[in-house]
Amino acid sequence: MVADEPAVVTLVPYDPAWPRLFEAERAHLELILDPWLGGGAHHVGSTAIPGMSAKPVIDMIAGVHDLEESRAAFEPLAQLGYEFTPHRPRTHHFSKPRGAPWSAVTHNLHLTEVGTDLWRERLAFRDALRADPMLAAEYDALKRRIAAEYGSDPGAYTVNKRPFVARVLAGAGIQIPAASPR
Repeated sequence: MVADEPAVVTLVPYDPAWPRLFEAERAHLELILDPWLGGGAHHVGSTAIPGMSAKPVIDMIAGVHDLEESRAAFEPLAQLGYEFTPHRPRTHHFSKPRGAPWSAVTHNLHLTEVGTDLWRERLAFRDALRADPMLAAEYDALKRRIAAEYGSDPGAYTVNKRPFVARVLAGAGIQIPAASPR
């Protein structure tokens, strides 16, 4: 990924093509990741929530049996256009297309072991918003407000969403610190 481009958070209205884009990508990923996959590939993030405005990036998480063994997937993922972009402990993060500036990334993929905090958090948050349209609308309004105020600072954008995320996850029985970055 090109690192010298200033990052700006730009939200767009929900696109009904996002689930289809995910399904097409999942078909490729599950073929490539089959030797390591233990929990399937899932659509997460705002593009996975019907009606939600979002950065137009398909966020995905794939559960693997063993994180270290899944390093063997790096080359096949590179051939599919993914670039390894380290992001968080206990996960391998990839962005697509390779070498794209932050604003041109179309897909993010987290490989993590099934049951990790990241695995549980991303799926629980998505499921809570899908199950409660009022909660999803509240999050959508919050994201738009925070993007308008902090859009030129992706870190501040993320930190300012965290208390809401922590509250939703607490409702799902998952405790995370409300003040630290995701």
